[in-house]
Amino acid sequence: MTASELERANGRPAEAEARAERSALDTVRDYIALTKPRIISLLLLTTVATMVVAAPEGLSFATIMWTMVGGYLAAGGAGAINHYLDRDRDARMARTRSRPLVAGRIEPVRGLVFGVVLGVIAAVQLTLTVNALAAALSMVGLLGYVFVYTVWLKPLTPQNIVIGGAAGAVPPLVGWAAATGGLSWDALYPFTIVFLWTPPHFWALALLIKDDYARTGVPMMPVVRGEESTRRQIVAYAAILALFTLVPVATGLFGAVYLVAAVALGAGFVWLALDLERNPTRRQALTLYLSSLAYLALLFTAMAADRAL
Repeated sequence: MTASELERANGRPAEAEARAERSALDTVRDYIALTKPRIISLLLLTTVATMVVAAPEGLSFATIMWTMVGGYLAAGGAGAINHYLDRDRDARMARTRSRPLVAGRIEPVRGLVFGVVLGVIAAVQLTLTVNALAAALSMVGLLGYVFVYTVWLKPLTPQNIVIGGAAGAVPPLVGWAAATGGLSWDALYPFTIVFLWTPPHFWALALLIKDDYARTGVPMMPVVRGEESTRRQIVAYAAILALFTLVPVATGLFGAVYLVAAVALGAGFVWLALDLERNPTRRQALTLYLSSLAYLALLFTAMAADRAL
């Protein structure tokens, strides 16, 4: 029996092929992880819901689909570039030290190129399949997240997520532009809701990983101002957010369906923020953080349902 026959008999080529296949799949998973898909899913929900708000008479499936594809590519490109820029800080944080670039599973420059390519494809694709305004706004979101938040504000001020949160609030504007071809004053309502929601949502997470941020030197609110001050500001922003969500009802944009949802969800969100201030435990911070995700998803769903009905 020849050497090759012995290898086949022992199953070595099959094992090598299986390892290669697993390695390829793992690499694909790592590149997908660079796009931060869990975050993008919520951004896409706010985008599509805003499209329904802007054009309740109905939209073509193609417009919705291409807006979602372009939105994913733009946000994913921003996420991948963020992985590249934050790789040194990520290496010092328990939550992020297993990320693909930090762990060496993907070379940093390849992660950067991947992010830039995704951004360019998003701009071209949205221009060709949706409209130029939607494409331009998606690039504003990408550049704002990369340069305004990650490069400039994040290492500079504890207000980083307040100001930089505007980049995360751009997807509703993209959705409005995709649905109507323009922007109106009403488009500012979903934008501002996401903008006001971002600080209490992110600060709840920051309370959970305060020590990580302290090790990296990032001046997040709990590190610089302390946990008690952070909890007070969470309550303040939650209250302002809950009140602001009622403004579009007063202007006539939304009706009873949205009003009931906004009041109930807002009251629940403020109650959880107050509960965190009264009971400053990790469990309460985690509850608020997870609940904030559900809050935004349900509120935007209510927006779309109200307008559709």
